[in-house]
Amino acid sequence: MRSTGMLIIISGPSGSGKGTVVNNLKDADIEYALSISLTTRKKRPGEVNGVDYFFCTESEFKSKRDQNELLEHAVFCNNLYGTPRAYVEEQIELGKAVILEIEVNGALQVKEKFSEAVLVFLIPPTFEELANRLTTRNTESRETIKDRLRRARDEIRLIDKYDYLVLNDEVGLAVDRINCIVKSEFLKPCRNKVLIDNLSEHV
Repeated sequence: MRSTGMLIIISGPSGSGKGTVVNNLKDADIEYALSISLTTRKKRPGEVNGVDYFFCTESEFKSKRDQNELLEHAVFCNNLYGTPRAYVEEQIELGKAVILEIEVNGALQVKEKFSEAVLVFLIPPTFEELANRLTTRNTESRETIKDRLRRARDEIRLIDKYDYLVLNDEVGLAVDRINCIVKSEFLKPCRNKVLIDNLSEHV
């Protein structure tokens, strides 16, 4: 019997495979939910409000930000993005493991406002492998790759701020490791208050 779910934040350097791992997260015993970002970006063809993003105006975004309704927020390509607190808390109350894939600074920003969040840092086997993954994607310039690697070094220095470290040597194994983490977190007393209260009535 579970009283509440949890927020799982997954971070890691560009090239660590965060998106692939998150897209493959599934387990018969865990009900996952992906966090949905709020954004001022224009809706693209085929996107659905409340599924892909929560779309809003800049004034609406700033109002939510100023009223502390966002767990984190950032600017990207002149558009505002943020994580709505209400949606995350609603999914947690339903007993779900809410997955938020986000960069390190945003993750630490969330942790400050949502201390019970579980932080998972995803890494490749070696730094050389990380560089190789970025290079073989053939989607970015050499200078952009150098910038990403410099940023990766800065992010790796913050690993000790995280609760768990997950090696992504194979996607399936990385998924299994995260599933194990989530199952263990669900066993913590703080997430089983209903069961504890029921037992306490007979003590």
